[in-house]
Amino acid sequence: MRPAAAQIRTGAQDDRLLSQGRGAVAEIRDGTTIGAVFAAAVGRHGDRPFLAVPANEARDYAQAGVEISYREAGALVEKLCALYRAKGYGPGHHVATLLENRPEHVLHKLAMNTAGACCVPINPDYRAAEIAFVLEHCRPELVVTVASRQEQMTKALDRSTHRPPVALAEHLAETLPAAARPAAAALPEPGTPSSILYTSGTTGRPKGCVLSNGYEVASGQWYADLGGLAEIRPDAERIYNPLPLYHVNAGVLSIMGAVLTGNCQIQTDRFSPQRWWSEVTATRATVVHYLGVIVPLLLSQQQSEADRSHGVRFGIGAGVEPQLHKVFEERFGIPLIEVWGMTEMVRILLDNEPAREVGTRSFGRAVEGVEVRVVDDGDADVADGQPGEMVIRHSSATPRRGFFSGYLKDEEATEAAWKGGWFHTGDIVWRGGDGRLHFVDRKKNIIRRSGENIAAAEIEALLLTHPDVKQAAVMAVKDEVREEEVLACVVLKRPMPAQEAAQSIFRYCHERLSYYKAPGWLHVVDSLPTTGTQKIQKHSIYPPGVDPRELPGICDLRHLKKRA
Repeated sequence: MRPAAAQIRTGAQDDRLLSQGRGAVAEIRDGTTIGAVFAAAVGRHGDRPFLAVPANEARDYAQAGVEISYREAGALVEKLCALYRAKGYGPGHHVATLLENRPEHVLHKLAMNTAGACCVPINPDYRAAEIAFVLEHCRPELVVTVASRQEQMTKALDRSTHRPPVALAEHLAETLPAAARPAAAALPEPGTPSSILYTSGTTGRPKGCVLSNGYEVASGQWYADLGGLAEIRPDAERIYNPLPLYHVNAGVLSIMGAVLTGNCQIQTDRFSPQRWWSEVTATRATVVHYLGVIVPLLLSQQQSEADRSHGVRFGIGAGVEPQLHKVFEERFGIPLIEVWGMTEMVRILLDNEPAREVGTRSFGRAVEGVEVRVVDDGDADVADGQPGEMVIRHSSATPRRGFFSGYLKDEEATEAAWKGGWFHTGDIVWRGGDGRLHFVDRKKNIIRRSGENIAAAEIEALLLTHPDVKQAAVMAVKDEVREEEVLACVVLKRPMPAQEAAQSIFRYCHERLSYYKAPGWLHVVDSLPTTGTQKIQKHSIYPPGVDPRELPGICDLRHLKKRA
């Protein structure tokens, strides 16, 4: 990974960008558009596979599996783009999508971006009120979904004050309405927004991260140039990414990396420990993406010949528990390359050198193009070996280059994150004497459960609307399977049995939030410690070293957390 001096490229240079191998590409490639890069890839790679879906009879689409070549994808994207353009969609328009992890998501996004529209993917696990918030916040001109999700979208529209028309992906030509207002320009540019991805924030409401065409292309090129133990070989890799396409990992980083190297992304509907190795083997995957939660689930599977009969060269991901890192590598015979990245800046840092520090949460060193400081609460540098918040920038001359464009309709939050000219990641790390960075924890009040970022403030706000809840504090508690689980501590307005209260409160949350946000543990307490201004002191609720899960009276609700 060796980004150097900035160089802007025009659309005419896109084929050259595709043809250069790792090592020849040194600068951030943010001077072109997604549509131009994809068109160049189609022309260059033709019949090579672009997108694959593993077989799964339990799924309601592509049950036998499907593989789409660059040429086939190019023809489909061209047809879809022509439909969008004919109806007036282009730069300045937001189009929300509810397309799950289907190949339609990738194809429609490429078509929208080629036309110049900005894609706003919606998490299919969202409840109606959560979808309504996204619609009201980004105000899309259009929603594109599949027939099986039409009822879900209708319920969300009933809750929303903004009600855009809905088109069905299966019948786009017949259901696509004309845009209600003209596009802002005829053609997209590198700075034209291409995606708005909603991520949890500490305010209780998700923030919309605006990503530009140039950001997505640059992120993909960075991925293509990782090198070392994570070398992405042109025209040779089949990248199995079971993560959601509505997140930056699968929907931007690896898919754009595949486009820029002529490789194939393998997109399953969702992660399944039972299907993992059979899908990896059947689709001939050479690279896999993982989250920390995936590792123990795979290790818990019965050992078999499938453990070593695959063709995977390495895994790339984050969050593997230190004590399981070496165990996994020895059993399955592949290195797990730990990385750091976030929606706001996904030109990842990673521990990809041969002398890796396995089991230490190391994610590599700062590199040219991603400068790093480790600071205290006053933004003063801390000594090596001491924990502090990681703050990053591209360079002193162009600190925001290669980063997201900002939080939608929230300039204050954007500028606060960029305080002092450095982006504040909210992650606590420490740096060793050799420059290697090690992840410690998240600074802000975010719970990370099975790869989903959950804002405690959002759950607290809902809990306080329950008729029996007087006070509430939500925090993360360790979970051996899902990394973290949601723990809610509540003070009741009236006496009632703890189990009865817990069941009632859980149902209330589960009906109104995505299933993964509902409390997995609930503790009814007599009072919560507060400051003089009545701000709850979460760090004082439990004494140091105490595991709340082991306390008497706490209610385990994890078995009730199920998708609708």
